[in-house]
Amino acid sequence: MADNRRLDEATGTHTVGHEWDGIEELDTPMPRWWLYTLYATIVFAIGYCVAYPAWPLIDRATGGLLDWSARGALAEDQASESRRKAPVELALSRIPIERLPEDSRLMQAAVAGGSAAFKVHCVQCHGSGAAGSKGYPNLNDDDWLWGGDLKTIQQTLTHGIRQPGHEQTRMSMMPAFGRDGILKPEEVQDVVAYVRTISRQQRADASARRGATVFANNCAVCHGATGRGNRELGAPNLTDGIWLYGGDTDSLTQTVANARYGVMPSWGHRLDPVTIKMLAAYVHSLGGGEAIVPQTPAAGRAATSNPEGATPHVVQQTNGKP
Repeated sequence: MADNRRLDEATGTHTVGHEWDGIEELDTPMPRWWLYTLYATIVFAIGYCVAYPAWPLIDRATGGLLDWSARGALAEDQASESRRKAPVELALSRIPIERLPEDSRLMQAAVAGGSAAFKVHCVQCHGSGAAGSKGYPNLNDDDWLWGGDLKTIQQTLTHGIRQPGHEQTRMSMMPAFGRDGILKPEEVQDVVAYVRTISRQQRADASARRGATVFANNCAVCHGATGRGNRELGAPNLTDGIWLYGGDTDSLTQTVANARYGVMPSWGHRLDPVTIKMLAAYVHSLGGGEAIVPQTPAAGRAATSNPEGATPHVVQQTNGKP
């Protein structure tokens, strides 16, 4: 091709020496600025490979003269943050959770830390706003199954609900009245009608009046004679408008016939005690936290104010539960 190169008279530029169907290509040199940029990037790449980790080896990468890595920088930032938070965490570890409200600054720090931990560990079930969904309690209202003061919330977080293989987990067991043949199908429908009546969802009718007898003989031992629940047994209040699985006829029929066995993880072996304490403070701050009452059993979610057999509590806010 070199023999076919010629000078193009119109442009004053040599051709590259080949042509196709009379069409030739000019050997136009690249702009100087482009060449200088290319050379600069080559020099930069060589310098980067020398200064920073770059070349992968069998079990590591080349370290680079600066001995810097993004992983190392992250570790330094985390260590610095841990040192910054250490005094607060030490104070939180030493103070009993029931005395936490006495120190407003420490309580504020605990709520902030709990909010961050909640976004990592709890939103998957309770939602980003802690409003829950069907089968997952709303943590913003004042409806509690086991109790809603700081200490009892901490207890629930630590040991969980119906956690398999955990002896201290919160445990309540509702019989599957229909599936196990304890009640006949028509008795299940009658007791559902009665529960919907005492929760003011429908007016009393013949079915509800029959259901009152069924309830007294089978359900009152846990839920109380008036259906207001019992925290010592983890039995929810059936007279309010807050339902974990739904208060319509179909949902209640499913609950009575087959029972519900929701499970919450025990976080005691997953999170450190300070993080659990901060989570308890955050949940308590959402609007339904109760005042400390020494004789209150311990906490979980889903029965409302002053259930039968429980110590009265202080209501701060009431929101409906899905």
